[in-house]
Amino acid sequence: MRRLEPAAALHTEIGNFESQKLFILISTVMTWARSKPLDPDDPEIPFTEDDYRRRRCHLNFKDHLSVEKLVIKMGKSNKGKFSTYVIASGVLYGAEEGILHTVFKEAWIGETPALSIYGEGQNIIPLIHVADLASVIQNIVDRRPRTHYLVAVDDSVHTLEEIVKCISTHLGPGKVQKVSKEAAFLNKELTQLDIDHLLVNLRMEAVFLKENFNINWVSQTGMVENIKSVIKEYKQSRGLLPIHICVLGGPAVGKTTVSKLLCKHYKLHHILIKDVITEAIENLEDLLKSPPEEEEEGEEGPEAWQELLDTVKENMEQNGGRLDDSYVIRFMKEKLRSMPCQNQGYVLDGYPKTYEQAKELFNSEEGEEEEESRSKVPRFDKTITPEYVISLDASDEFLKNRVINLPESTVAGTHYEQDRFLRALATFHVSKDDDPQYRDIIKQIIKEVGEPRNYGLTPEELTDLELKQAEESLASEAERKAELERMEAEEEAERIARWEEWNSRLEEVKRQEHEMLEAQSVPLRNYLMKNVMPTLIEGLNECCKVRPDDPVDYLAEYLFKHNPQIE
Repeated sequence: MRRLEPAAALHTEIGNFESQKLFILISTVMTWARSKPLDPDDPEIPFTEDDYRRRRCHLNFKDHLSVEKLVIKMGKSNKGKFSTYVIASGVLYGAEEGILHTVFKEAWIGETPALSIYGEGQNIIPLIHVADLASVIQNIVDRRPRTHYLVAVDDSVHTLEEIVKCISTHLGPGKVQKVSKEAAFLNKELTQLDIDHLLVNLRMEAVFLKENFNINWVSQTGMVENIKSVIKEYKQSRGLLPIHICVLGGPAVGKTTVSKLLCKHYKLHHILIKDVITEAIENLEDLLKSPPEEEEEGEEGPEAWQELLDTVKENMEQNGGRLDDSYVIRFMKEKLRSMPCQNQGYVLDGYPKTYEQAKELFNSEEGEEEEESRSKVPRFDKTITPEYVISLDASDEFLKNRVINLPESTVAGTHYEQDRFLRALATFHVSKDDDPQYRDIIKQIIKEVGEPRNYGLTPEELTDLELKQAEESLASEAERKAELERMEAEEEAERIARWEEWNSRLEEVKRQEHEMLEAQSVPLRNYLMKNVMPTLIEGLNECCKVRPDDPVDYLAEYLFKHNPQIE
C-alpha cells in the first residue's frame, strides 16, 4: 500500500535519528462509517476519540483502516525517536470544497431547476473546514499530545438535506429535490469516493480538540451557519468571480450584437429591458397561480403580488406599452441580484440611458442619505454595479444607413421605425465618425476584460469544439487536396496543350520544308528529264539487250559514246 511508504521509510531509519521525528496521518471518518451505536436506545450519542477501538469502516475504506492501525503501531515501537498521530477528519469544505465541490458546482452553474438530495437526506455528515483542520495539525506539531488518535470535526450536526438546501438557497436555484441513492451513480461528476462520503451517517464530537487545543476556529459552528463566507472562499479559490458589463450607445449602433458576442464568449446573461419586464410579469403570474409552500419572513404575499401586477399592467396601458422608470428599476434590481447574475455575471444591454436611471438602479439603499450628506458621490451597490462600461460610437450617417438596410420585419414595431429612430438619435448625440467592426470591438473588449471567470468549456462543449475543429481540419485538407488536384489538372492540361501545339508547329515546319524542297526540285527534274534521262534510258535498254559481264562499265561506255553534246 503506497500510503504506508513514507511512514515505513521513516520507521526503518529510526536508528539514525538524532531527534524525534513526527508523522501525522490525515485519515477520514469513513473508517467509522459502520460502527455500531454506543447505546442502541440512544443513537444520538456521538462517537469520540475514546471510542476509536470500536470503529468499523466502510467496506470501501478497509485500506484506510489498515493504514491507521499500522501507523499507530509504528509510533509505539520507539516513542522517543518516532512519534505518529492519526486524524480522523470530517468531510472537508471551504476553499475549493473537495467532496462537496460537485454540489457547489451544480448550484453555481444553475442549469438544473433543483439540486438533488440522494435518498431521504436525513443522514448526518461530519464536517470540518479545511482551515480548521490545518489548525488541528499545527496544534499537534506544537503540543505533541499524549493521545495519538484524534477526531477532527466541527460542532455542527448537519444532515445531507440541510447542507444541500443551504447551498441551493445561497448559491443555486433555491430548490431541492429528493432522488434515489442509485441516481447518484448516474451523475458523471460524482466519483465512488464522493458518493460514499455524501451518504455516510455519523454523529461525531471532537472532545479532545475542544478541551486541549487552542484553535482559532474559522467555522466552528459548521458550514450552514457560515455559508456566506464559505461561498465567498469557493468563488475566490475557483476563480468564479462574476463579470458585470454594461454596453451603451446610440440607437442601431450594435449594442445587442456586441452584447450577445460577449455573453457567448464569457458565458454571461444577456439583460434586456424588454425581457426583464416580461419575465417579471410572468413570475408574478406564476406566483399567483402556485404560491410557494413556505414563505420567508418579510416576504410579500399574494395580495401584494396581485396589486403590483395590476399596477404594472395599468401603467403599461396608459403609457402605450412602456413602463415607468420606478417599476423598470425595481425589476432590473431584482434581476441583477438573482443568482445567475451574481454567479456568472451579466451584460446589461442599453440601460441605463440617463444618469438618474443609473443612480437609482445602482445606488446602495442602506445608509444612502447619511452617506450622500457626507459626499457628493452617491453610494453604490457593489454586487450589481457594472465592472466595465462600454460605449459604442458611430456617425449619424452610418446609423441611418444601417437602419435603412435592415429588413422590414426587423424594423417593424421597434424603435428603428423612422420617427422613433430619429428622435432617439437626436437624444443620443454621436460625435465620432467611426464604423464599428464587431470582431475588432470584441477583441478590444476581451483584451480589457481578460479571461473568462468560469469552469470553462463543459465536456459536451469540448466534444463539440473538437468535432468542429476536426470537421474544419477535414474540410481544409479536402480543400487543399482539391486545390492540388486542380493545379495538377491545370498543369497536365497546359502540358498537353503545349505538346499538341509543338507537334502542330513541327508538322507545319515539315510541310513547309517539303513544299520548299518540292519547289526547289522542279528545275532539277526538268533538267534531268531533258538532258539526262533520254540517253540514260536508251543505255539501260541497250544494257538489258546485250547483258554484258560488267553492266556498269558497259553503261558508262555507252553513255560516253552516245553523249549528244559530243555528237
